[in-house]
Amino acid sequence: MIHTLHGHSLLEIIVLYSAAIIEKIGYLGIFILMTLESALVPIPSEIVMPFAGFLVWSGKMDLTLVVLSGTLGNLVGSFILYKLGEGPGLKFIEKYGKYFMIGEPEVAQAQQLFSRYGSLIIFTGRMLPAVRTVISLPAGISRMNLPKFLAYTFLGSVPWNLALTYVGLVLGEHWVVIEKYARVLDYVVIVLAIIAVLAFYIYKTRNRKEYQRS
Repeated sequence: MIHTLHGHSLLEIIVLYSAAIIEKIGYLGIFILMTLESALVPIPSEIVMPFAGFLVWSGKMDLTLVVLSGTLGNLVGSFILYKLGEGPGLKFIEKYGKYFMIGEPEVAQAQQLFSRYGSLIIFTGRMLPAVRTVISLPAGISRMNLPKFLAYTFLGSVPWNLALTYVGLVLGEHWVVIEKYARVLDYVVIVLAIIAVLAFYIYKTRNRKEYQRS
């Protein structure tokens, strides 16, 4: 299982500790790790949720509770980051962002996406690498309606967590191979998210034109 990992890279250490926390305290461990991930602590959900999926495969956890725990963690972590955006926001990132592997370019990208697509990017952004955590900052800076922000965050987190958990469920004891293909998975999700955004944009444009004609 997790003890078959070799080497001492940062990612492998994160994998080992994340898996140990989940094994030790179960659903609470998933919640804590996903809260930290959504609050800019570099703990990849691509490791946490597939390992939980492996535990579902082994009969130690329930699929619904795993996804719910991860999603609630995303919600709390995103809320923390939203409030940070409401307060010190960009100054915090400028000073401490490097410790969270987040810099001004990522924040600028998230702000640009947020200003362009608003609520939609909060939903789709939960499935985009780098953007999925940082997007909460410009939402807070822009004082986005909080209930709407939380609703879109929750709804956007569910399919992402379900997909990752299901991958771990399918892979079983070989769940850790997702570490090698996590970047490929991210690119696939980016393409799907872009398609979804374009489809939404086309739909809204057509509706606007039809409204103007009537």
